[in-house]
Amino acid sequence: MNPTPGKINDSFSDFNSEDAPQQQKQKKKKSSTQLPQPGTTQGSCAFDSAMITLVPITDAAHVVHGPSGCAASIWGSYSSLSSGSMLYKIRFSSDIDENDIIFGGAKKLYKGILELARRYKPAAVFVYSTCITALIGDDIEGVCKNATEKTGIPTIPVHCPGFIGNQNLGNRVAGEAMLEHVIGTAEPNTSTPDDINLIGEHNIAGAIWNVLPLLEKLGIRVLAKITGDAIYKEVCYAHRAKLNVLLSSKALINMAKSMEKKYGIPYIEESIYGIESINQCLRNIAAKLDNPDLQERTEKLIVEETAAIDEKLSLYITRLQGKRMILSIGSFKSWLIIFAAKKLGIEVIAISTKNNTEEDKIRLKSLLGQDGIILEQNSSEEILQIINENQADMLIADKRHQDASLTARIAFLDINQERNHPYAGYIGILEVARELYAAFYNPVWEQVCQLAPWEVGVEEAGNSQQEEI
Repeated sequence: MNPTPGKINDSFSDFNSEDAPQQQKQKKKKSSTQLPQPGTTQGSCAFDSAMITLVPITDAAHVVHGPSGCAASIWGSYSSLSSGSMLYKIRFSSDIDENDIIFGGAKKLYKGILELARRYKPAAVFVYSTCITALIGDDIEGVCKNATEKTGIPTIPVHCPGFIGNQNLGNRVAGEAMLEHVIGTAEPNTSTPDDINLIGEHNIAGAIWNVLPLLEKLGIRVLAKITGDAIYKEVCYAHRAKLNVLLSSKALINMAKSMEKKYGIPYIEESIYGIESINQCLRNIAAKLDNPDLQERTEKLIVEETAAIDEKLSLYITRLQGKRMILSIGSFKSWLIIFAAKKLGIEVIAISTKNNTEEDKIRLKSLLGQDGIILEQNSSEEILQIINENQADMLIADKRHQDASLTARIAFLDINQERNHPYAGYIGILEVARELYAAFYNPVWEQVCQLAPWEVGVEEAGNSQQEEI
């Protein structure tokens, strides 16, 4: 059975808190609960982002019920890493064709699930609907139920046709699927008073591996990672954690709030990007777990790690202080670059808010300060104008804006979901500093700013004429 419009609207809802300003609530409701019109979705669709959320469950099989092109649309786009199973790297598709559109593709999907269960023996199977299979009305819930009974492997339907909305909605639909079919279906072998869940981090480039050793030093056990480098079983018993830590993104906040309501697990919203943020994250976790000894050990660890990273950053601060940059990096966590820039003495003069939630936009505006510029259109013309008016030294954007930096003759850095460097934790800030330094002082930019050989003679002739006058 496919989700009703009412259920889709529920996924849009952000469970506005009663103490939020009324004006903010109304603005949030207008932007986040209004169903999109056909053809207006920009960036990742709901299907893409639902897969991005769930695919990091590494020992599960992920089946796209739709044309093979849908399975290929995000192939390799996000470098989520695994410390164990590599099954999640394989994309399975029911490969719907014209005959299936006419006669239905449910039987084809069912046979495909049985075959992959026989050959790969996954811990679970996630089945993703697409625009076509949602429109023809294939009953993927019935198929998943029958497949579960036949194979004994949990088979979970994910109702995420791309036309229902954009990236943020797809993330929330994935969260609803985990809440309804996965979380609470198993029990951990042991339990401790310091068990936590990390929610909203997908381990892009191994970012979460910069944080797990810090928590381990403090004696905090990560019961479940949702979903970066996760295995299916740990997501099943995530309901036994004592605290949910929502990292960096509001996309799965409905999941955290639902778990608080259903299982009594409190949650906190934190960031693991930037020195101040990771310090505050560790402090808040220790405080929320209400363990005085843990709080004392946390403060000691923060002092040690901060001193070590400050020493390593001193050289970069000397060379980068006073530079000015513009950020236009879409859905990527923009604030981590802002935190790094502030630590290094770099001024961020403008930023794009594309694919960010209303809360993210408010937070980004506060980080930029009163003179900060918000890029609304996010076009190359707008970016070039801001570069010229504010004498920017660097543009951080995706490749489609590279021409703007070349036209303005300033440094350019492409940081996106295909990145190969983890930016989280204390080590992550050092990675950011290295990349910014390498981009600013790349010899190519000095050559770009020089006159072309055929322009040198023209300039010299002009100078000679001025001297004669």
